Amino acid sequence: MRAYRKYLTIENPKQVTLSDLPFEAGDCVEVVMIATELSPTAQLETLHTLLKTTQALPQARTLSDADLATEVAAVRTR
Repeated sequence: MRAYRKYLTIENPKQVTLSDLPFEAGDCVEVVMIATELSPTAQLETLHTLLKTTQALPQARTLSDADLATEVAAVRTR
């Protein structure tokens, strides 16, 4: 399954037009519409704040680059 996300602002609640999609004519796709409370920019800012908070935790400060590399390698071999 390929997934594609596109954010847009509803201008006409009776019609939504999607353009420049990465699919071919004849492809079967499922369209799911979810109203978001935050704009993509606000979502990124929230994520950035969460990551900074997490990185400041004492547990995160004890991780070395070697520890992280080992963990990444383990996940990639799954």
